[in-house]
Amino acid sequence: MELTQNKIKDIAMLARIGVTDAEIDEYQKDISSVLHYFEKLQELDTNDVEEIGHITGVTNVYRRDVVDAVDETEKEKIMDNVSDVHDGYIKVKNVL
Repeated sequence: MELTQNKIKDIAMLARIGVTDAEIDEYQKDISSVLHYFEKLQELDTNDVEEIGHITGVTNVYRRDVVDAVDETEKEKIMDNVSDVHDGYIKVKNVL
């Protein structure tokens, strides 16, 4: 896809950047080159290519988020030492 100088001016206006005529010529070549590369990528047959989720192979190293059972006597001890409890939860002051 070849971009016209008018299209480059429109893009510059939408981006609120001022461009000189020399820059318009340069951007026209550069952006057209990138779009041409994307056209080549569109032609690739990727039907037999397996999808991948992560290209690095890094997996989640954090522990699972599991709620452990709490001994009721421990819970009562904690609640006895709290100044404000509401419906079984510890009420704290607003942070923000």
